[in-house]
Amino acid sequence: MYDRFIASSILEALADTPVILINGARQTGKSTLCEAIIRHKDVSSKYQFHNAFVTLDDPTLLEAAKKDPLGFLYDNGPHIVIDEVQRVPELFLPLKKFIDEDRDNRRVILTGSSNVMMMPNIADSLAGRMEIHSLWPLSQGEIEGEPSAFLEVLQKEGQKFPYIKETRQQTINKIKMGGYPVALTRSERRRNVWYKSYADAVLQKDISQLANIEGLNDLPNILGLISSRVGSTVNMSDISRLSKIKNTTLKRYTTLLEHIFWLVPIPAWTKNVEGRIVKSPKYYINDSGLLYYLMQGYVPDIAENSIFGAVVENFVVMELLKQLSWSFSGLSLYHFSMHSGSEVDIILEDASGGIYAIEVKSSSMVDNSAFKGIRFLSNKVGKKFKRGIVLYLGDQYASFGTNMQAVPISALWGTLEK
Repeated sequence: MYDRFIASSILEALADTPVILINGARQTGKSTLCEAIIRHKDVSSKYQFHNAFVTLDDPTLLEAAKKDPLGFLYDNGPHIVIDEVQRVPELFLPLKKFIDEDRDNRRVILTGSSNVMMMPNIADSLAGRMEIHSLWPLSQGEIEGEPSAFLEVLQKEGQKFPYIKETRQQTINKIKMGGYPVALTRSERRRNVWYKSYADAVLQKDISQLANIEGLNDLPNILGLISSRVGSTVNMSDISRLSKIKNTTLKRYTTLLEHIFWLVPIPAWTKNVEGRIVKSPKYYINDSGLLYYLMQGYVPDIAENSIFGAVVENFVVMELLKQLSWSFSGLSLYHFSMHSGSEVDIILEDASGGIYAIEVKSSSMVDNSAFKGIRFLSNKVGKKFKRGIVLYLGDQYASFGTNMQAVPISALWGTLEK
């Protein structure tokens, strides 16, 4: 079992927050994480969860929760873990009453494999009573068992990133493996078999539960087309033409894929820059291993194809999102693009508006031209610019000017010496 670094944030939240919602795609380890949390000595000594771990995938419990949601809570309280809560949205309003009756002495942990916060009226029902945490597939640090120091080092001017000697092929293997816990235990052939079964089950079961719409058999094709365009502002008209599906229907499908945490939109950074800025989000797939599987039918020899740069970018974006989910850095993640062509793959903005720019390259070497977009942004934001990094598949650290540095991608999971 892997230690999940987000656990410490959840344990801290349980001390003063009555409801914790852990959101994430199926098979990311939400149930395993909950079991570890309720067994933790700081939790078990104060809140006696005992066997109050209920899953709404169980048809009997599902019907009971739908029939009498408040009675369901009383039957399993005062401390409950409710797995797959999105299946009974009727629970949320009774949960407010349940908590308010004894706010200091009741604790409820919810898990959801589709985003209940996108459902109407759910967000308001537990305002001020619920804290939300996102559980992504495993980060490289979690796989290795050591928290990364990347974000900490990034925000300290002049501090060097930890050095990790890793070949290009070793990094590519990490990208292909991804971070789904079950997939990590398998050979490449068996991993693809698992991804197929996983994708089929989620698309047929979870999506059909979320929306009663025709044409769900088109989803794998749509997902493949989107996957072959990761790291870009997806042109829905282009996908509509290729898939022969109406634009309006296509947008419903992409919303559903966001619901199940497979499709991850990254918003555009649009502050205080003159000119025509791209305001559309970029889309990524939640795991590089899943992305590799989805792309295989559309892009041959992925690691040798020009699309591989987008795959590496997807890997980096998701690694950063994972680290941000438990970090206290105060950073928010964006992309930056101008219609004129200037762009930066990743913008990390701190609470005071400081800008950290990251460009991702799949090459084994970089030159000064790799910093073109970063320098453009630096000139635009002035003193708010803090640091510019090009992450690449080489093994050398090199300075390209003040606060400009080429850094191996392996620095993303580097740790500081103790």
